[in-house]
Amino acid sequence: MPDVQGQITSDHGWDTIANKTYLQDMIALFKSHNIRTSVFVDADVKMVEGAKETGTDRIELYTEEYARRFYSEKEQVIQPFVSAAKRANELGLGINAGHDLNLDNLKFFKQHIPGLLEVSIGHALISDALYFGLENTVQLYLRQLK
Repeated sequence: MPDVQGQITSDHGWDTIANKTYLQDMIALFKSHNIRTSVFVDADVKMVEGAKETGTDRIELYTEEYARRFYSEKEQVIQPFVSAAKRANELGLGINAGHDLNLDNLKFFKQHIPGLLEVSIGHALISDALYFGLENTVQLYLRQLK
């Protein structure tokens, strides 16, 4: 994650253009140990294209803005994510997504993002598990992804 030391959670994706050399070096190091790589990016086609140049296997779309605007303007807020995903598909990059995804907004996201492979859900899943139990909660999330 492209955050400063001591930051509790991410608030943006990597600038894959400004940090290209650093990301190339780190990705090469991980790949030398047969580790699959993914670069956390905002829903910006230029950042997706920059990620491709780093040599990464996948991108992970930073979804905080989507989650924040989901209830008031989901049709508009999904569009940059769709564009970024389409470009990632064209470039042969796998697509992950994460940040503030939950039982309310996950299904709509999945339905609109072509090629979505993985989602990162932590806080919402654990919070829901306090009410529904962990096993039930995992099943609820899996249903949203079908």
